Amino acid sequence: MKILAIETSCDETAAAVTEGRKILSNAVFSQINIHKKYGGVYPVLAKRAHQEKVGPIIEKALKDAGVKIGQIDAFAATFGPGLVIALEVGLNKAKELALKYQKPLIPVDHIEGHVYSVFGQNRNGLPKRNFDFPFLALIVSGGTTSLIMVEDHLKYQILGKTLDDAAGEALDKAAKMIGLGYPGGPIIEELAKEGNPDFLSLPMPMKQRKDLDFSYSGLKTAFKRELEKLSSKSINKNLANLAASFQETVFGSIIDKLESALEETGVKTLAVGGGVIANTALRKKIRAVVRKKGVSVYFPYQKRLFNDNAAMIGVAAYFKYRKGVYLTGNFDKLDRVGRPELKIWTLNQS
Repeated sequence: MKILAIETSCDETAAAVTEGRKILSNAVFSQINIHKKYGGVYPVLAKRAHQEKVGPIIEKALKDAGVKIGQIDAFAATFGPGLVIALEVGLNKAKELALKYQKPLIPVDHIEGHVYSVFGQNRNGLPKRNFDFPFLALIVSGGTTSLIMVEDHLKYQILGKTLDDAAGEALDKAAKMIGLGYPGGPIIEELAKEGNPDFLSLPMPMKQRKDLDFSYSGLKTAFKRELEKLSSKSINKNLANLAASFQETVFGSIIDKLESALEETGVKTLAVGGGVIANTALRKKIRAVVRKKGVSVYFPYQKRLFNDNAAMIGVAAYFKYRKGVYLTGNFDKLDRVGRPELKIWTLNQS
């Protein structure tokens, strides 16, 4: 079964062709250069870029896969969470194609896509990873930081979620505070390699709470107050130290909650996805935790699957189709949702 998937939840216009878990193509147009001068994603420009690029990206995905659009068995698209005016571009395009070719339309939650990104395979069906249910999923991206118990296909339990900013968003905003570019996360990572993480004493987010939720608004405020104590010259001189201090605190909170989740659930498998996972230091910390706990960990098999992409949407869509979660013809009741809730993830839309 070949699926053409479309992803336009934020600032990447993406399309992919998948066959089961096999990724036949994965085309992405990044809008970073468009939004860089604004220091963040400018929604109206994001929508315009999606409208201009979605057609060519679909053509590229089909060409790279060596597939004609008439050979596609179903279409899939991200319906949320994300920028609503960006989401509607990809979703409307998928509706248009599904209607034109009289094929099923499969709605996929963006976070759900990150969970399934870990189980994507190349054309040869590698890597061969089993779904050892139940397993724990940790998703760390610009839009969410979540701990999810995956009990079966499409059966999820949210153990912890972002109450305000996500980890990736917090890193971007910290970078902006000290005059770095956008996106700030990768710049913070490079600077932090040369910095002293103990340069600032920052409060560990949610440390005193026993739940598994995440929050970074308080940390950002504390970081801003520390910066106000420093001169511009001192900030510029200590960029690496500031980056290391902030990154260490953000990652420390993630590891703290992850350890608690592993202890509480007793699972033996951890699946990790999301754009922030591209950070080598974070992956190293996660590997150290699972070694200590005797838990197996899976990351997406290639780094292109860490950031937003349509291949992960296609892989998730395959399992949704098998469960009967798709639409055939009546697409009007499917709309984009900025912040879907768990009940939407598992809702049978057919």
